[in-house]
Amino acid sequence: MSTDIPVRYAKAADATALLAMMRELAKFEGYLPDFRVQEQDLLGRGLDRKWDHEPAQFHALLAEPADGALLGYAVLVEIAFTYDLRPDCRLKELYVCPSARSLGVGKALMQAVLTHARSRGCGRLKWDVLPGNENARQFYRRLGGQPDTGWEAWILPL
Repeated sequence: MSTDIPVRYAKAADATALLAMMRELAKFEGYLPDFRVQEQDLLGRGLDRKWDHEPAQFHALLAEPADGALLGYAVLVEIAFTYDLRPDCRLKELYVCPSARSLGVGKALMQAVLTHARSRGCGRLKWDVLPGNENARQFYRRLGGQPDTGWEAWILPL
């Protein structure tokens, strides 16, 4: 398979397939028992927005070659502005189906993520990597990413 893998924005008709891949990622990352997203959430929060007064809460990108089999996805959220009055783009999820790994799908998705972030005027792209996921670390380093040593992740469950 070529590394020229088409990537497009997800639409309402993709909710079922996107949700299935999201569940696969939740299983891999160990939070499947807490996973609550349903198709109607994907539709109502981003894939099927029918009004302009409230922006989509997320954007999803899908890697889909000509045969129509979805190979992976990326979910993005935006923080409207930060210290430099430019938005942050947050890569919430990047997933490549196991059968499509090492075929350039992740790279194609990341290129589309960067194109999206730049088109929105974002000042930076941020993401998290699970501790111990050395494959992800190597992948992001090859693309020029680096750990943000100036900050540490914190959480306060509510």
